[in-house]
Amino acid sequence: MDRGKMKVAFICVHNSCRSQIAEALGRLLASDVFESYSAGTRTKPQINQDAVRIVKQKYGIDMEKTQYSKLVSEIPSVDIVITMGCNVSCPFLPCKHREDWGLDDPTGKDDDAFLDTAEKIEMKVRELREKIISGLL
Repeated sequence: MDRGKMKVAFICVHNSCRSQIAEALGRLLASDVFESYSAGTRTKPQINQDAVRIVKQKYGIDMEKTQYSKLVSEIPSVDIVITMGCNVSCPFLPCKHREDWGLDDPTGKDDDAFLDTAEKIEMKVRELREKIISGLL
C-alpha cells in the first residue's frame, strides 16, 4: 500500500543555514522520494545570506524565494528527523527515524566553509534518498 512520500524534517536551532540548505537540496535531489521541511527552536528574520548566495551559485536555487525560517511547531508531522549537529538539546519531534548529521555551522566563516557544508549536505541527502529507496528507512 502506497501511503505517499515520506516527510523529512531538517532541524537546527535557528533554521537559518544548515537546515535551510538541507531543505533546498532535499527538494532538488530527492523530491521524488521524500518531502523536505526545515525548522528550528528559534528563528531568524532571514535565511543566512552567505548560505543563500552559495546555494544560488552552486545549485541555482534561490532559497529566499522558496523558503523562510520556521519553528518546529509550524511544520507537519514527519517520518524522519535529521538534526544538523547543533551541539545543544534539539527539540523532540515524534518520528519513525532520527539521526544527527553532526555538521559544523559555517556561519561567520569563509565561502569555502559554506561550500564544504553544502557539499556534505548534498552527499547526505543523496545517501538518505538511497536508504529510503532501498527500504532501510
